[in-house]
Amino acid sequence: METMSAAAARRTALAAQGFAAQGSTAARPTGEANRQHLNRALGRTKLLQMDSVNVAVRAHYMPLYSRLGAYPAELVDNAAWTHSAKKPRLLVEYWAHEASLIPVRDWPLLRWRMREHGSSWRRGLRELLDDSPGLIDDVLAAVKDLGPVGAGTLERELGGGTRQGRGPWWNRTDTKRVCELLFAMGELTTGTRRGFERLYDLPERVLPPDVLSQDPDEHDAVRELVRRSADALGVATEAELRDYYRLSPQRGRRAVDELVENGDLEPVAVHGWRNQAYRHVDARTPRRVRGSALLCPFDPLIWERSRAERLFGFRYRIEIYVPQPQREYGYYVFPFLLDGELVARVDLKADRTAKVLRVPGAFGEPDRDLGKIAPELAAALHDMAAWLGLDGVAVGTRGDLADPLRALTAAS
Repeated sequence: METMSAAAARRTALAAQGFAAQGSTAARPTGEANRQHLNRALGRTKLLQMDSVNVAVRAHYMPLYSRLGAYPAELVDNAAWTHSAKKPRLLVEYWAHEASLIPVRDWPLLRWRMREHGSSWRRGLRELLDDSPGLIDDVLAAVKDLGPVGAGTLERELGGGTRQGRGPWWNRTDTKRVCELLFAMGELTTGTRRGFERLYDLPERVLPPDVLSQDPDEHDAVRELVRRSADALGVATEAELRDYYRLSPQRGRRAVDELVENGDLEPVAVHGWRNQAYRHVDARTPRRVRGSALLCPFDPLIWERSRAERLFGFRYRIEIYVPQPQREYGYYVFPFLLDGELVARVDLKADRTAKVLRVPGAFGEPDRDLGKIAPELAAALHDMAAWLGLDGVAVGTRGDLADPLRALTAAS
């Protein structure tokens, strides 16, 4: 079995995620990014995780920015939520690595999950469905007539419902809960979005007939998902390979064994890794990785926190749900990638009223050269502010990088 150094594994992972093209920062477009660049980046990441937090930028926009640099957000919006003969829809929403945008052509690979979710979600809604046996048919009929349509409109059309659960984030009317059940089953999908509100529609009005007609065997589909995980990760443990699409241990292990047998994966030992690793047969290990990028908390390079710690020696936890006095770094913290290492982290907030990118805290990693990091990070923050349509950067007082960053951003 081949042995890899930890540094080689890190460079392999960065290359697989699109951060080492031609030895520079992802060989970013020299002009405005287009659909070709979008497809190239998606060929690396495979999917874009979605999240409702909008304190800086929606999660599904940021990974492309980290790899492509400034690009028009409409590139994603049009790929995900519009369709025309000239520019067909490229992305569709479903549960992949949590709620995600996935390539339209990958939708059939998750049909087994739609059946599985349908069974489990129906059990959770058994009382509601027993009390309202016609609600599913009523929702489907209303979406057929009105779609793409939001849950609020459907609630009004169908006479409302009883709110369930506690707290404003988890309240769901009966209609909304049935919409989410049908979405999980693949009986509804997202036709478009209004702001961040999902507007439901029938899959046959969103997806091409040849995609809808495909229903691969579950075993084959799972194996293909693991193969795509391996391509996206470069080198990874079995647990990391199945985490990419949230697969069960039993499914993941069987798929990994078969991919090794087929020659798609190569078992390797990585110095410092306790568990067996697997490298995709086409994975590339560049000699060096150059360039910089800010990474959102849901970037696929770092969303598996134990992997980020193993690859980069970077312990990272999102602190959104931690009470403010107990937060170590901040509410919505972006790691900073520089020349193949995670060297700093910044708490970011887009203040759209004042038109500035606020940086309440900025922290260098231990034993890093702050004098080298600060100007690179300042430039990255200014670039991100400009991409978000903000006029500048306002640095707070928390962290050892705050003072040098404040001086640099004020000077510019």
